[in-house]
Amino acid sequence: MQRHSCRVVIAMAHEVRQTRRFSRQYKKLNDNVAADVDTAVETVAKNPHIGERKKGDLAQLFVHKFPSQNQLYLLGYTVDDNIRLVYLESVGSHENFYRNLKR
Repeated sequence: MQRHSCRVVIAMAHEVRQTRRFSRQYKKLNDNVAADVDTAVETVAKNPHIGERKKGDLAQLFVHKFPSQNQLYLLGYTVDDNIRLVYLESVGSHENFYRNLKR
């Protein structure tokens, strides 16, 4: 009987940085929603490609959708895999999310 060695690969989380737009939006959030955003940011840092990649004008953007306070919120971010960095671009409810990102 041959025995196989098992290699364990530990995936390190990406470093997270905020844009000014994101930090302004985050400050305006209710504390309960902010806690859910923090959880979503941790999820994205561990697996940055969990979000849906956008097309067209926003092709570089990923969007991770998560529920908070019986409403769907979106976390927009870009990823630089070369330096293992996630840039948080925007957070908010679906209403006008994409329109505000194009500004």
